[in-house]
Amino acid sequence: MSKFIKLIVRTPQKTFYNGEIKELMTETIEGRRSILPDHAPLIAILRPNITTIIGVNGEEKNFFCSSGVLRVNKDETVILCDAAEWPSEIDEERAENSLERAKQRLTKEERIDKERAELALKRAINRIRASKIK
Repeated sequence: MSKFIKLIVRTPQKTFYNGEIKELMTETIEGRRSILPDHAPLIAILRPNITTIIGVNGEEKNFFCSSGVLRVNKDETVILCDAAEWPSEIDEERAENSLERAKQRLTKEERIDKERAELALKRAINRIRASKIK
């Protein structure tokens, strides 16, 4: 039985995180998930959320995780996502502007891609929430 999880978080631009942790808490389309060592294999679709990791020394870190895929297997847990940011990296003004644009798109009567607009809204809300974590 393993004590730790090897976690890799990748975006199209970079490897955001690569290390060992005790626990991962994130949100899939089916709800909030907690991943512990020796978790059963899993593939799940991620929603934009604030993901929490508990390090090997018990320290808790939170980061914004955009939509993507979570893969858990015996050797490692991998998150492939569109974007991942630590709270200190988030441009709050940009996130607020994105939130307003998404709200406006959803209130218009015109033909829009509602699912895309709702996803943009969720990303903006979670970026703003993450930016306030200290």
